[in-house]
Amino acid sequence: MGIEPFVILFQVLRMAVPYILTSVGATFSERGGVVNLALEGMMLVGAFGAALGQYWGGSALVGILVALLCGLGVALLFAFVTVTLKADQIVAGIAVNMLVMGATRFGLSMLFGSSMNSPRIAGFEFPSLLLDPLFLAAVVSVVVGHFLLFKTPYGLRLRAAGESAESADSAGINVDRMRYSGVLVSGALAALGGAFLVFQQHTFTDNMSAGRGYIALAAMIIGKWSPVGAALASLLFAATESMEIWLQTGWIPSQLVQSLPYVITLVVLAGFVGRASAPRDAGTPFEKNRQSD
Repeated sequence: MGIEPFVILFQVLRMAVPYILTSVGATFSERGGVVNLALEGMMLVGAFGAALGQYWGGSALVGILVALLCGLGVALLFAFVTVTLKADQIVAGIAVNMLVMGATRFGLSMLFGSSMNSPRIAGFEFPSLLLDPLFLAAVVSVVVGHFLLFKTPYGLRLRAAGESAESADSAGINVDRMRYSGVLVSGALAALGGAFLVFQQHTFTDNMSAGRGYIALAAMIIGKWSPVGAALASLLFAATESMEIWLQTGWIPSQLVQSLPYVITLVVLAGFVGRASAPRDAGTPFEKNRQSD
C-alpha cells in the first residue's frame, strides 16, 4: 500500500502524455485561427505510422520519424482544404478523421493481413516513464510552446492571425502562412501522441485513438488556449481516466464509474473555467481581398 500513490501518479502521467502533446498542438492551430477537429485523425495516423515504421525499420526512432511524416501529411491536407480552399473547418475535420479511419483500416488489411491489429512491436524499452523520449517531448512541448506563443515574434504573428486576420494582413503578416504553420505544429504533436499510444500498447489496433483527439481539443478549451492550461486540463482528464480504472475494482456501480470523467468535465466547464473566449477569428476563413460592409 505504501507505494500505491506513486503507482497512481505514474499511471496518470502515462495517460496524460498523448493528451498533452495533442492539446498543445491544438493550441497552436486554434491560436492561428483554425479549429482543428482533425486531431483525432492525426493521432490515429501517427500511431499507424509509428507501428509501421518500427515494424519495417526495426527501430522506435524510425517509427517516430514515420509517425511525424504521416501526421504532417494529414495536417498539410487539412490545412490545404481549410486555409487555401476555405472549406468549413468543422466539416473538413470530420471528413479527414473518417478518411484516416478508413485508410488505416485498409492499410492494416493490405500490409498485415488483418483489419484489427498489427503485429507486436517493442516500442521504447526504458526502465522508467521519466526516461521515455515521448514523455520528455510532452514536457518540452508545454514549456517551448508557451515560450513560442507568448514570448516570440512568431507567436505574436500567429495570435494576430487568429484574433484579427484582416488587421494582421494589413500589418504585413502572411495570414495563410501563419495558419499553415499552426496546423502543421498540431499535426506533428498529435502524431507524437499517437506514437506514444502505440508504443505503450505495443501494437496498432483499429481506431485506437478512441476519441482522444476530441478530448485533447476539450482540454485546450478548458486550458483557455494556453499550452500550460491545456497540459493541466490534460492531467485532469488523465486523472479521471485513471480513477475510472481503479474504481471499477470496487463496490461502485460500473455505469456510475464510466460516467465520472464526463461529470467532472461538465463541473470544470461550468464552475471553474469561467467565460473563456476563443480567438476571435478562429473557424473563420480569411479572404484577403474581401470587401468590408
